[in-house]
Amino acid sequence: MIKVNVLSEEKLWSKKIKEKEKLFNKICNHFPRKYRFINKKVYLTLLLSNNKKVKILNKKFRKKNKHTDILSFPFENQIKKLKKIYLGDIIISFEYMNKPKNITVKKFKKKTVKIFIHGFLHLLGFNHFKFKEYQKMHSEELKVFKGVEKLIN
Repeated sequence: MIKVNVLSEEKLWSKKIKEKEKLFNKICNHFPRKYRFINKKVYLTLLLSNNKKVKILNKKFRKKNKHTDILSFPFENQIKKLKKIYLGDIIISFEYMNKPKNITVKKFKKKTVKIFIHGFLHLLGFNHFKFKEYQKMHSEELKVFKGVEKLIN
């Protein structure tokens, strides 16, 4: 079972998603079986942030002096013997999700859940440096999203 600890440092998120932790935990509970970690306790942290903070983190950890939609930081030292796994951290920028500015709440949530799934797959080791990797990751993103899309209201 996956537990998402949601933190928000950007107050505008609350205008678009009311029960953030409830939403992301519900989404994870409806992932395909192979991503649900049955009989294990799996944790990750989701930070709902903004362009300014994401740019700082991107510069510090990736040496890229620009903001981006999402950052994923897999946690390398997993403690598997205890059936507890900390996958890592995902950070999402509000400004990227809120484009265009007149986006509906439903489209905002849909876009945010899609990018969350993208970040989640990065925590599991998926990447898109090469075109073949991109195709595989994109295919997985679509499969996962298809299974949770009905939960977005």
